[in-house]
Amino acid sequence: MVRGRISRLLVRDVRFPTSLEGHGSDAMHTDPDYSAAYVVLETDAEDGLRGCGLTFTLGKGTEVVVCAVNALAHHVLHKDLRDIVGNFRGFYRQLTSDGQLRWIGPEKGAVHLATAAILNAVWDLWAKQEGKPLWKLLVDMDPRTLVSCIDFRYITDALTEEDALEILQKGQIDKKEREEQMLTHGYPAYTTSCAWLGYPDDLLKQLCAAALKDGWTRFKVKVGADLQDDVRRCRLIRDMIGPEKTLMLDANQRWDVPEAVEWMSKLAEFKPLWIEEPTSPDDILGHAAISKALAPLGIGVATGEQCHNRVIFKQLLQANALQFLQIDSCRLGSVNENLSVLLMAKKFGIPVCPHAGGVGLCELVQHLIIFDYISVSASLQNRMCEYVDHLHEHFRYPVHIKQASYMPPEDAGYSAEMKEGSVKKYQYPDGEVWKKLLAAQEN
Repeated sequence: MVRGRISRLLVRDVRFPTSLEGHGSDAMHTDPDYSAAYVVLETDAEDGLRGCGLTFTLGKGTEVVVCAVNALAHHVLHKDLRDIVGNFRGFYRQLTSDGQLRWIGPEKGAVHLATAAILNAVWDLWAKQEGKPLWKLLVDMDPRTLVSCIDFRYITDALTEEDALEILQKGQIDKKEREEQMLTHGYPAYTTSCAWLGYPDDLLKQLCAAALKDGWTRFKVKVGADLQDDVRRCRLIRDMIGPEKTLMLDANQRWDVPEAVEWMSKLAEFKPLWIEEPTSPDDILGHAAISKALAPLGIGVATGEQCHNRVIFKQLLQANALQFLQIDSCRLGSVNENLSVLLMAKKFGIPVCPHAGGVGLCELVQHLIIFDYISVSASLQNRMCEYVDHLHEHFRYPVHIKQASYMPPEDAGYSAEMKEGSVKKYQYPDGEVWKKLLAAQEN
């Protein structure tokens, strides 16, 4: 039985100075500090039940998301968990339709990131209450209950409740076998850790060699700042991994549409599976034009990590603008909105290859992609989940990678809970690490 009234919401600005060593650097984000607005929902339950959630940011701006979380807090405070999940669609809409805060959205930007952090904590709370990892909570849920968690407003021209229910009911067939497969073999992953744009060649080679030794067969390279440098780095990586392994490229929104087509035609010799975020994440027709132009070269388009909401994904699918769909566990409105996008991707026949990395993104998105395979897509063809080997040591229940695959989490919850020592040490601006760094900058 669901129990626990939410008695307190705590949100903290947690930042890791990853920019100091170039971790996470790409053509548009040259000095990112991987950060999170970290939310804890405390309850009055006798066992101390609490839910943890977060949304990922890149340093400056985290304080804006923290403010947005606090502005939304009244929607969740003093609510019974039972009442929230009993009408989850209504609660989702209440959060996303706040009559005043909606004006600085709607369902996008800092307010939507804050919504994701709160809802991620609610889902963590629910899964812990049920004593199950989040993916298992979803897999075991009745299809009608799952559908009742989704807000279909704005997407019924692409996916109706009836469509969603039909997909989930079909997903019940052979579900147990797919669950066993996940528990035994895990979900296939690819690595982005080897080829950040700010890494020197020696480090690229070192990391790539180590990844090959560990059994990785799928590699992503950051591109977009300088064409000749991209050619050199792609050749370096392709020569190291050989012709049979998979290579993906990521421009992180750097190019105009014609520039993307021209640039990728020069990189086609390296046989990339996809080019990720070739242009503005809001440019649906631009993505469609790039997709059409690159199809003869055998290069797909992937995007999604900065798609604001289900409406953008709906239009990308309707416009045939992407060949690989990349959900994000913290950009969209938590599990609720990700469910709608997973179901649309299934209806349109587009493989989902989630965005991960950052702070906690791997920990969270593994649950969604494992659920997707077991209950929605029932396929691993052209599917893989991003993995970045950073900052997992700060989580109580870090991801477990085995033979380049995500192994299903066993601990109850959404794997979002951070170690209190890490939170205190990296809290901005008064954590131990930042006190030292900021003092050094002043001197």
